[in-house]
Amino acid sequence: MVRAAGARRGRPGNPGRGAADGRAADRARGGTCTRTGPGSGDPEEAIRALADGRHQQPHDLLGHHLEEGGLLVRTYKPFASSVRVRFQDGEHLELRHEADGVWGGLRVGATETQDYRLAVAYADGIEHEMDDPYRFAPTLGPIDLHLIGEGRHEELWTVLGAHVREYPGPMGTVVGTSFAVWAPRAQAVHVSGDFNSWDNRSHAMRLLGESGVWELFVPGVGDGTLYKFLVRGADGKVREKADPMARATELPPGRASSVVQSRYTWSDDAWMQQRSGDAHRQPMSVYEVHLGSWRSGHSYRDLAEHLVNYVADLGFTHVEFMPVMEHPYPPSWGYHVTSYYAPSARFGRPDDFRFLVDRLHQAGIGVILDWVPGHFATDPWALARFDGLPLYEHPDPRKGWHPEWGSYIFDFGRMQVRNFLVANAVYWMEEFHVDGLRVDGVASMLYLDYARKDGEWIPNVHGGRENLEAVGLLQEANATAYKRVPGIVTIAEESTSWPGVTKATDTGGLGFGLKWNMGWMNDSLKYLKEDPIHRQYHHHLLTFSLMYAYSENYLLPISHDEVVHGKGSLLRKAPGSRYDQLATVRAFLAYIWSHPGKQLIFMGSEFAQEAEWADGRQLDWWLLDHAAHYRVHNLVKELNRVYRDNPALWALDSDPAGFEWLNADDNAWNTYSYLRFGTPDRQGAVVAVVVNFGGLARDPLRIGVPRAGDWKVVLDTSGYDEFGTASQADTVVTAQEQGADGQPFSVEVRVAALSAVYLAPVEQGAVQGGSTEVEGDR
Repeated sequence: MVRAAGARRGRPGNPGRGAADGRAADRARGGTCTRTGPGSGDPEEAIRALADGRHQQPHDLLGHHLEEGGLLVRTYKPFASSVRVRFQDGEHLELRHEADGVWGGLRVGATETQDYRLAVAYADGIEHEMDDPYRFAPTLGPIDLHLIGEGRHEELWTVLGAHVREYPGPMGTVVGTSFAVWAPRAQAVHVSGDFNSWDNRSHAMRLLGESGVWELFVPGVGDGTLYKFLVRGADGKVREKADPMARATELPPGRASSVVQSRYTWSDDAWMQQRSGDAHRQPMSVYEVHLGSWRSGHSYRDLAEHLVNYVADLGFTHVEFMPVMEHPYPPSWGYHVTSYYAPSARFGRPDDFRFLVDRLHQAGIGVILDWVPGHFATDPWALARFDGLPLYEHPDPRKGWHPEWGSYIFDFGRMQVRNFLVANAVYWMEEFHVDGLRVDGVASMLYLDYARKDGEWIPNVHGGRENLEAVGLLQEANATAYKRVPGIVTIAEESTSWPGVTKATDTGGLGFGLKWNMGWMNDSLKYLKEDPIHRQYHHHLLTFSLMYAYSENYLLPISHDEVVHGKGSLLRKAPGSRYDQLATVRAFLAYIWSHPGKQLIFMGSEFAQEAEWADGRQLDWWLLDHAAHYRVHNLVKELNRVYRDNPALWALDSDPAGFEWLNADDNAWNTYSYLRFGTPDRQGAVVAVVVNFGGLARDPLRIGVPRAGDWKVVLDTSGYDEFGTASQADTVVTAQEQGADGQPFSVEVRVAALSAVYLAPVEQGAVQGGSTEVEGDR
């Protein structure tokens, strides 16, 4: 009869303690002295359970254990021909094969544990020295397990997943990787990888108490190692699963997770220290990018040169990346995520993505990531039914299945799932220095009946359609992110009239910094498609947004969703000749940059991409060889310069004091004119804006201005056509004491058909715009 295992083994790097010390240390590090699961009592039964892949406490059987007669050592080496142990004091112990690949032996008379190594020979007769994973104590402590149990571990990624660790010891420093995964209803969990030839039995993990966390430290495993978890579910079936907390993956379509050890040294201290996080009172001009189709074949490192230089030259303040989290299906654009903590391996390793963010910051450009907490991919090797039953997804399809997108919906009410998502939001901000998250599909999260017919949804506890659990998640994620990471901003893609999206959580709001203004987007693009002769009948489409412009803190999006799936590019939305289309695009861009709210355009719009976006090919960069498109590119560059230099265009985006109509009712001419102010008392910076969406020039057009003196044309979009039309930029006009548009003074300007003009008082500084220089045609 093989004797039962006694005390638990020594702590990593300190294997020489006695039994009592070992148990105390295990408790201190979150271990458990309670045996559970099959094979936890009789050693023969335990060996059978281990060999069958059903043992929940392999460390109770394997490793080294002080017995009354000495030190018992066991190891699982099913294909070995011989196994012996070399102890730190130089002694050796031959092990004998007990059963089913388990080898064991007793060092008689030993009174304390020791560091040791295994010498294992196989059919080739060559001994291979290796360390024993089962001599190490748990790598999670009791506080970690308590926080995981409560769903409050804000640094979840530091304890779950795979982590390279280093422990000094009497026989030398041990370097290896700890694996930990939450699978509360699993019967057993193993880790396999290229370190063990994908053996599904050799590395059984232990269950830490009632936490649902399985853990194992494997010596010798390092950066770049591929691995998977083998989860024996509640139904008894074994499933290969990617690590939910994997911080790197193999290149798709491969499904394995990858051990990663960051060695990156950041160089963006100046950026991190200066970002204020008060996005409402700062300039914010966002360039949205799909990494795979901006330029084909570019890696994170390539983008760190070419994209950074391009965006910096154009003058955008931020880039927004469509999801970089790993996803198996490229046409999903990243919105069906399988690895929430891993930057896509398609473009490089995590440190390569850090390099891209770092370079953007060094160029003065902020980074926003699309984040998708509302639903996740159904791939059976990922999060779906992770422990054999619905775990990350809600078990009731009326709350756990998204009928519109064919994906699972997170169980927002399960504490550990909520923790997974909240920690994930913080992870990208802390580990990758990103400056904000744009949360995808918020409306789909907020309403229980979203995309569902009557009878297909469950009311909340109050009988309403609001998803109270999702509201709680969003509030917690926002509050935690703003608390932990000063200077960031969170942005909601929310298309309904849900109140308080950008209000503080302590007043009942969702806590976002900004909200996409989807109403403005739909109305303005609908207006843009009308022929100028018909626009007079749709004039309200561009004035209605000011009725609610200050109900939330808004960002104005012309995103990827508006230039795909048959919707056509921004250029093709405009009617008329090609000349008219380009002029309309230029006027529309100037309108966006001057409207209250921050602005976002999708890549390609900055040079009037002709074809609608397709994720499988790069942008039509050849268009920049044509003067008409190159000058749209130059206009965007000038818009960003004028925008940054004139606080009136951004300082009061969320304050009604920052806007005043001059003429909102000039529908006969399809013209809109208004003032933007930079200070609440309106005594500071001011810009007058006129946008003519009509087919006829207004020459001259008298507009009211609030001050006497000289006013300078700081932007004239008509000067950016392909024919080199003379621009009014830099023209100075003197305000006359002739009231107009409710203002005490007025000026006369020429506003060409399908164009926009900005004016600013000369005392604001001539450098604030008005360059007449248009870069040479290409």
